[in-house]
Amino acid sequence: MHAFFGLIRQDLRLATRQGGDTGLVLGFFVLAVILFPFGIGPEPELLRRVASGTIWVAALLAAVLSLDRLFATDYADGGLDLIALSPLPLELVVLAKGAAHWLTTGLPLVVISPLLALFVDLDSAALPTLVFGLLLGTPAMSLIGAIAAALSLGARRPGVVMTLLVLPLYLPPLIFGTGAVEASLTGDGARAHLLLLAALTVATLPLAPLAAAAALRQVLD
Repeated sequence: MHAFFGLIRQDLRLATRQGGDTGLVLGFFVLAVILFPFGIGPEPELLRRVASGTIWVAALLAAVLSLDRLFATDYADGGLDLIALSPLPLELVVLAKGAAHWLTTGLPLVVISPLLALFVDLDSAALPTLVFGLLLGTPAMSLIGAIAAALSLGARRPGVVMTLLVLPLYLPPLIFGTGAVEASLTGDGARAHLLLLAALTVATLPLAPLAAAAALRQVLD
């Protein structure tokens, strides 16, 4: 486990040194949410109706924007070959990189989301559900994104391939996350949607590393 946590620390240090990547993701997230009201108009009732979907879609697209740094840099400089030769199984490598991606991308998006929710006039009573839903759903997005990032390595246009692969897979967390907020606003209770989000994240913990590691082995061979 020392090598596992060491890999997470290494990725966190690299992300700290290259702070522009995290800033770019957060900047995209903020601008996407801020620009949305200009497109649909400033009517408060309409903004409230689409607020949760706006934030979830913006968070989803911001996560996609940062997926290329999961394996591409290590693949380009040969570091991925050295990691594959280490005693650490590739499945744990994927899990470590997914954890580092979430800490540098998913968690900042969760932290900043309440401020943006107020900007689009989301009912303050639904804020805890929104934040908790993002907290449950963004780890699954990082791990699902790891599969797409691994599959797109070596492609002629990896960014396009990765986006086409990952966007359909992001539909379940998007549906459950927005559904939880809507259920909270209507008084139906968000528990079922949040449990589905949690189940999705729990399912990706063993399955996504297996799939991404298989793709990495194919690329390295």
